[in-house]
Amino acid sequence: MPPVAGERPGYSAVPATTAPGRRPANPTLEAFLVSTGIVALGEMGDKTQLLALLLAARFRKPVPIVLGILVATLANHALAGALGGWIAALLGPTWLRWVIGGSFLAMAVWMMVPDRLDDDEVEGGRQRFGVFGTTVLAFFLAEMGDKTQIATVALAARYSDLLQVVAGTTLGMMISNVPAVFLGDAVARKVNMKLVHGIAAAIFALLGVLTLANVGRLF
Repeated sequence: MPPVAGERPGYSAVPATTAPGRRPANPTLEAFLVSTGIVALGEMGDKTQLLALLLAARFRKPVPIVLGILVATLANHALAGALGGWIAALLGPTWLRWVIGGSFLAMAVWMMVPDRLDDDEVEGGRQRFGVFGTTVLAFFLAEMGDKTQIATVALAARYSDLLQVVAGTTLGMMISNVPAVFLGDAVARKVNMKLVHGIAAAIFALLGVLTLANVGRLF
């Protein structure tokens, strides 16, 4: 087809089309939104939210507690995300799909298991580290092996954008914990935790099935 007058050589006036069988998508936005939503729902009634309630009741200083939760979450989820990225690089696409899909399905079951908190996790910390330091330490340790940390590992392995996953999971944690710190038990009493956990479990189960079926051919 001859070039149109005034058209740059090698430039086509015909708009580019998406390759057959592929749909336009924004994986970065998807990673952020999915990570935020799953962790925000999964954190409701979780051990670390119970810890946030305990810290707020004991110290009654919401600002250093919120800042401590933010710092601890960023540090913990950055490590979890790095682990997820390492797992993704270590496994081939086929194995990765099965491992992540199975992990999401396992998380769906785990979401329905209620958490409990041991008060000893924060006992005596204020005298040594202050409110902020106690919150950072207690929250970081409580998050080790917790539902939301394992979810972050799986999400980071599922999505290639580590920054968006960690940003999303951290935002999800803050969405659930900041109201708990400022409003206390009033939040927990007014929220149907079984319903929230059921929704989170359903989302994890859906992600697991879609991953195993390789919907969107992301692996």
